Amino acid sequence: MKSETLKYGTQNAPHRALYHALGLTDEEMERPLVGIVSSYNEIVPGHMNIDKIVDAVKLGVAMAGGTPIVFPAIAVCDGIAMGHTGMKYSLVTRDLIADSTEAMALAHGFDALVMVPNCDKNVPGLLMAAARLNIPTVFVSGGPMLAGRVNGAKTSLSSIFEAVGEYGAGKITEEKLHEYECKTCPTCGSCSGMYTANSMNCLTEALGMGLRGNGTIPAVYSSRIELAKHAGMAVMDMVKKNIRPRDIMTEEAFMNALTVDMALGCSTNSMLHLPAIAHECGIEINLDIANKISAETPNLCHLAPAGRTYIEELDEAGGVYAVMNELSKKNLLNLDCITVTGKTVGENIEGCINLDSSVIRPVENPYSETGGIAVLRGNLAPDGSVVKRSAVLPEMLVHEGPARVFDCEEDAQAAINAGKIKSGDVVVIRYEGPKGGPGMREMLNPTSAIMGMGLGSSVALVTDGRFSGATRGACIGHVSPEAASGGMIGVVEEGDIISINIPENKLELKVCEKVLEERMKNFVPKKKELSGYLKRYAALVSSGAEGAILK
Repeated sequence: MKSETLKYGTQNAPHRALYHALGLTDEEMERPLVGIVSSYNEIVPGHMNIDKIVDAVKLGVAMAGGTPIVFPAIAVCDGIAMGHTGMKYSLVTRDLIADSTEAMALAHGFDALVMVPNCDKNVPGLLMAAARLNIPTVFVSGGPMLAGRVNGAKTSLSSIFEAVGEYGAGKITEEKLHEYECKTCPTCGSCSGMYTANSMNCLTEALGMGLRGNGTIPAVYSSRIELAKHAGMAVMDMVKKNIRPRDIMTEEAFMNALTVDMALGCSTNSMLHLPAIAHECGIEINLDIANKISAETPNLCHLAPAGRTYIEELDEAGGVYAVMNELSKKNLLNLDCITVTGKTVGENIEGCINLDSSVIRPVENPYSETGGIAVLRGNLAPDGSVVKRSAVLPEMLVHEGPARVFDCEEDAQAAINAGKIKSGDVVVIRYEGPKGGPGMREMLNPTSAIMGMGLGSSVALVTDGRFSGATRGACIGHVSPEAASGGMIGVVEEGDIISINIPENKLELKVCEKVLEERMKNFVPKKKELSGYLKRYAALVSSGAEGAILK
């Protein structure tokens, strides 16, 4: 055990003195020291209940013979950060979280960890740290929010963003907008659709790093507390069996996660996070593998924003394990991968049947024969771009139209609000990539405004930035190379024709090759004056196609 180097022998009397200063007894020092990484704070709705989850984890660890010790991790609420400078600080926290957790764990010699995350960058950041540290680790999230209700229909965060667009278009009153404001997010927890937080918590189950229900048991259910206790017990079993994150997060496990991703219709942000987590495990995921897996994987779920079902209903239908059981009927998963339970994937999902075919389609009757995410390439995105295909209207799967070009999100939003975007347009937002933003801001405000104004069936959006998991429509993000790195998106001009063909995985700028060569020859990317952490981040971050990892 790592803590043995700090706890035993006369030379370590000073260390033991400091443990005593914490109130630890000799008996507690004899046990494995288990770090509980708490993402609790009072600003993120998905984290305000994590103190209760942490208390339950501590009980589980203690019941199983360990000594639990809590230390913190930060988290940003993407919803609150949306649409202003704060969003530049969302993706960048993924690396702060990984780095600070690594520092705390190694500085204090923990023998094992239980990670308690919930929201968008918090989950992948801690998975990255788990891979680096490679000591027994279990994940248990804070859980999803319950759906809201307006006019008898269920709602989620995307509902209020789109309601703003409806109000701007004169479709609803200010009183109705206020009703959405008050009823959309009725409980604590990660927002209730298959947005990035819930996507990553579900994929943590698929990777084998979380127990059954980690991604789906609602935050306000008592069974979430029970799950946390079991997570504390599970990590102690992992200590005894010496099961470590890199034993679990193998290449086969990542292929399982990508397959489940396609079946669930997860957020496009999973295409940033899974490669980054895999990189920490010494595994490289090329984005092209996503299209190969998508071609073989049926899309079984249309959770909000793609459809009208929510995470609570996925939980009632059997959760992630029921989805995996459906996929196993077509031999789409590696069932021999070991998990935090000490059992294999196959052992875990045995008997986990689909309890509601309206929420989880049977594998014989999917929403589509191909998965929920597609990677598009072409002269506009030679290194790739990403779209949530399952949330695109059928009439927008193939689209061609004139570019309306903006060098930042704010300018695009102003044009949309002013009614300057017309049917058929392709809105291009550039200089919002990992380097150019910096921080690769999410574009939920403009995409929601487009949908709310009734333009979702006729307008597309292309960006080197990214989208919230709450985004729906023909929204293509992660265009790589980005404008700030000299990518083709930087030379798109107003009125240029852009062709999008999602079934064929193509994104093309339909401009004469000689003209494009001349434009690229004279292209000098714009530079922003930066300071502090964002300046360091922009200097080190890689392309979105590589997972926006720091090099």
